[in-house]
Amino acid sequence: MANLEFPWLGEQGAHDARSVGGKAANLSLLAADFRVPPGFCIPPTAFEALDLDVSAPNPGTGDASYWDTGAGERFAALIGAAYSDLAGKTGTPEPGVAVRSSGIDEDGQSASLAGLHDTFLNVVGVHPIADAALKCLASAFTDRAVAYRRDRGIDERAAGLAVLVQHLVPADVSAVAFSADPVTGDRSQVVINANWGLGESVASGTVTPDTFTVSKASKASKALSGTAVSDKAVMTVPVPGGVKEVNVPKMMRSMPCLNEGKATEIGQLAVALEQHMGYPVDVECAFMGDVLYLLQCRPVTTLG
Repeated sequence: MANLEFPWLGEQGAHDARSVGGKAANLSLLAADFRVPPGFCIPPTAFEALDLDVSAPNPGTGDASYWDTGAGERFAALIGAAYSDLAGKTGTPEPGVAVRSSGIDEDGQSASLAGLHDTFLNVVGVHPIADAALKCLASAFTDRAVAYRRDRGIDERAAGLAVLVQHLVPADVSAVAFSADPVTGDRSQVVINANWGLGESVASGTVTPDTFTVSKASKASKALSGTAVSDKAVMTVPVPGGVKEVNVPKMMRSMPCLNEGKATEIGQLAVALEQHMGYPVDVECAFMGDVLYLLQCRPVTTLG
């Protein structure tokens, strides 16, 4: 166990999608040039080396007795060491994290596993993070996940699941941006869907988000070409023990959640990522105050 370390985003060990999955590897490769929240990766080889078995009694259930087993103790110790380092990087004694699956076959240009595996938000503490990581691992073996891979000819023997543990940005506004229109295929503009709070309400479809379009041709600092403001009834916010969907304050429901400058900044981020990656991108990002963070970047798989 002494030689088993979790690679961090931005480090060479987290750059290889075959080791840490597409989601984590994409962020790791971008961390040097874009504002990516710090996080560490748990590769499939770590689960194997620790002999962790998601079919064993009580993993991922919050039952403390599991952590008294040899495998559980070793895993908790490794999580604890990395979590301590994350606290130092964020300046927060017990930072909230997002625990996300990162499939070895995920976020490639031919297939995206978005939403297929489990994600846990605002997890705090060593054992809760370890629990969430094991739940993510178990989600690779659901009937839905197995059927998805089978239908696309993905060899189950080559499929694996890594887990990304990343500082959760307590976002004021979150957005999903497409550097090409995912419906029409128009590549001249960036399409942005955004809502107050964390991005879960946008990703899960529980709210009709505001939609902004930003012209890619304009060189002006403000290139907003269209705005459609929705009646945003709910938003997702961090609460002790996780996240919660709450009502949007009445005065904010019909207010644009992004001003022209912030929408343009997201548009510019999407264009920069498209140029960096070499293909149209689907970007998740969030503003905390006036600071924009990159949370995820993958290909737009709906384009022909």
